[in-house]
Amino acid sequence: MLRRTPLFGKKTRITFVLPAGHPAGVVSVVGDFNGWAPGRHELRARRHGMRTVSVILPPGIHRFRYLATGGVWFDDESADHIDQHGSLLQL
Repeated sequence: MLRRTPLFGKKTRITFVLPAGHPAGVVSVVGDFNGWAPGRHELRARRHGMRTVSVILPPGIHRFRYLATGGVWFDDESADHIDQHGSLLQL
């Protein structure tokens, strides 16, 4: 799930949200905004039973995917579009 929070200067805070135990292990959000580098935006467990991480993005189209332990890649069904290359956000 994605949460969008508009910020000053046309930027948007995107919060990536996943259930705490699904999938099991470490999950990172990787995309064009972080050089597709695993671990730079790792989702962290929160008290409400979810895992989250937030990034601030400028207007435009941004591509991303999740990477879980064991090299498991998956997309976010709440993205604006999903294609063979991953999830897209239009900000």
